[in-house]
Amino acid sequence: MTARRRFRPKVGLILGSGSARGWAHIGVIQALREAGLKPDIICGTSIGALVGAVHASGGLDELDAWVRELGLRDVVSFMDITLTGGMLKGERLMGFFKRKFKDRDIEALDIPFGAVATSLHNGAEIWLRSGSTLGAVRASIALPALFAPVRHNGQILVDGGLVNPVPVSLARAMGADILIAVDLNSDLLGRHLRRDPAPQAESESPPAQDDDWFSKLQNNLSALLPESPEHDRNKPEEPEIPSVLDVVASSINIMQERITRSRMVGEPPHIVIAPRLAHLGLMDFHRATEAIEEGRRAAKECIPAIKAFDVDWS
Repeated sequence: MTARRRFRPKVGLILGSGSARGWAHIGVIQALREAGLKPDIICGTSIGALVGAVHASGGLDELDAWVRELGLRDVVSFMDITLTGGMLKGERLMGFFKRKFKDRDIEALDIPFGAVATSLHNGAEIWLRSGSTLGAVRASIALPALFAPVRHNGQILVDGGLVNPVPVSLARAMGADILIAVDLNSDLLGRHLRRDPAPQAESESPPAQDDDWFSKLQNNLSALLPESPEHDRNKPEEPEIPSVLDVVASSINIMQERITRSRMVGEPPHIVIAPRLAHLGLMDFHRATEAIEEGRRAAKECIPAIKAFDVDWS
């Protein structure tokens, strides 16, 4: 009589949305990998879809090396301004990824992968599990007002974070039994407009001139907007009116934080890894090292709880 084969639960890693905070996903995956914890399924929304797709294709270390070298000028160089659908077309960014990381069909990736996008026509949650990996990523990161929407199978798609910022439901549908979610929105509430920089060590060099250059660019763009009437201007005791970009970023943060809480109550993961990066702004992609290290720290805190599951990680 043959012995019954022991059931091995599948582990799903769920990478949430969060714009520039999403580089923390790199650190999370690295910390899990160093502990010998390898997911069977990866799915993600927005920046989580981008990092997850690169990892599923075997290119995480190359992505880590590239993003750590990103400066503000590099970030701005990917901006292709458009007046249709969003501030940026996204073609320069995706063109770079096509050159840097070979596009493959999702079905051919090393690890089963899925991404989430949103139908602009009816608000439906769209699961992208086949076809071009870069096409799926481009749809999932189409943040409204920032990136132009994407045409896909007769639909217009935008960022998946509008409907499912941490797609636990997708991982479950793909067959995951143990759900490990990375939530980048957990510490946002009440801090959307607090852009306090992380404290610098005494030996740390002063900010690069690129920071000043980018600030001037933002100020010049703001100067094109009409000024408020005299009676609407801030009094000394009143809070400062934020810039247009800060209003958009803060509104998106509030929306995704609320949706994340609601979805995760109905679809709770087993483990939540929550890097604390609320001080990073929407476009702070040049602060990758800071985000990656915080991702590593948050993941390491959860490793004992993950290892407590009865899974053969070999």
